[in-house]
Amino acid sequence: MDWTKTFLDVIDLRSFSSLWYWLVVAAVWSQASHWVLGVPYDVIQRARRQGGEAMADLESLTRVNVNRMRNIVAEAGYWLVGFAFFLHSVLLVLAVVYRIEFALAVEMFLIPLTLVGVTSLFAGNRILTEAPEGEALVRVLIRHRFWTQVIGMIAIFVTACVGMYQLLYVPEF
Repeated sequence: MDWTKTFLDVIDLRSFSSLWYWLVVAAVWSQASHWVLGVPYDVIQRARRQGGEAMADLESLTRVNVNRMRNIVAEAGYWLVGFAFFLHSVLLVLAVVYRIEFALAVEMFLIPLTLVGVTSLFAGNRILTEAPEGEALVRVLIRHRFWTQVIGMIAIFVTACVGMYQLLYVPEF
């Protein structure tokens, strides 16, 4: 039995026609919209409903995550931006010039995730500069979650359109 052939038949590297790819896309966007600046959405909802100690927990968790993000950007921000540009450049060249479908499929959710990362940095910076508390903090987090979901919906739609184009019009090699 040829394990490599069996493995590739199960995984199917033709990404847009693979159930595995779409499960990963769904899981990625589900997690991206659930974790708002590193804070689980259920913590935000509980703080909004109960207030008091739940709100204090939300404020502490948000402060810890935003400070962590600030420290990462201060320590390695330029390296992370350089690596992100390098990764996107390599994947786009592989996808467009060499017509590797897997690279295009990966890029179809990495580009919007990068955009979500940038919006997270802006939201974190806003929290650091304005220092909102209570309901004001909840509003900032809910607004950031809303825009993450909007980016995710557009990304899934565009990915589905590109996937249909790939499957219908691009010949296999």
